[in-house]
Amino acid sequence: MEKEQFSAVRKDENGKIQMFQTSSGRELSYEEAIQEVDEERIENVSVVREKDGETYIRSNPDNRKDNNLDGLPIF
Repeated sequence: MEKEQFSAVRKDENGKIQMFQTSSGRELSYEEAIQEVDEERIENVSVVREKDGETYIRSNPDNRKDNNLDGLPIF
């Protein structure tokens, strides 16, 4: 099975990412996205787990700005 990538995001009124759209058009909640990244179904991103319990998704460093999660189109 070919891995997907995040292609667009949906943000709340404060600009925080709430949902992701994948390259195949699927829409994932933040929690679903974390699970899929953990299961290695989504490429070019990682799940970060802070000591204080906060968990978030970030794009893997690659010296490009066009694929940063905050820079993805809004759907």
